[in-house]
Amino acid sequence: MTITKKILLAFLIIFILIQFFRPDKNQSTLASPNDIFASFPASESTKQLVQTSCYDCHSNNTVYPWYSEIQPLAWWLADHVNEGKSELNFSEFLTYKPKKADHKLEEVIEMIQEGEMPLKSYTLIHSNARLSEAQKTEIINWAQTIRNELKPSVK
Repeated sequence: MTITKKILLAFLIIFILIQFFRPDKNQSTLASPNDIFASFPASESTKQLVQTSCYDCHSNNTVYPWYSEIQPLAWWLADHVNEGKSELNFSEFLTYKPKKADHKLEEVIEMIQEGEMPLKSYTLIHSNARLSEAQKTEIINWAQTIRNELKPSVK
C-alpha cells in the first residue's frame, strides 16, 4: 500500500470515528416565557421575519439543515450558534436588564443597517433569511419601537 493510500485511509477512518462525537442541539421543546415576543408583540409579518432571519443563531430553537449531521460541520454550527446566543438570545430577552436590552436592540438596528446581519454565509444557504430593504426597515422599526418602550426604564 502506497503512502498516499495509507494517508487517505487514515483520513477516512478519522472521518468515520468523529461522526460518533456530536454536539448537543440547540432545540427547546417549550416556548420560552422570556422570549422577546412574550412582552413585546409584533405583527405576524415582523415576527416571522425575525424568526426566519435571526432565531437559528439567536434563540433557543435552531432549525438545523441536513449537513448539521456531518462532523466537523456540526461542531462548527454548534460553535456558531453558541456564539450568536452569547451576543443576543431572543428566547431569553426578558431576562436582560433594561439598559442591556436597549443596547442589544441598538446593535440589532446597527447590524441590519450595515448589512452585517443576517450573515452572508448564512443567507447563501438559507435564501429565505435574506432581507429586502422593506423587510430590514420593518425589523428596524420594530426594534426601535421596543427601545422607545424601554426608554423610561433605561438609566
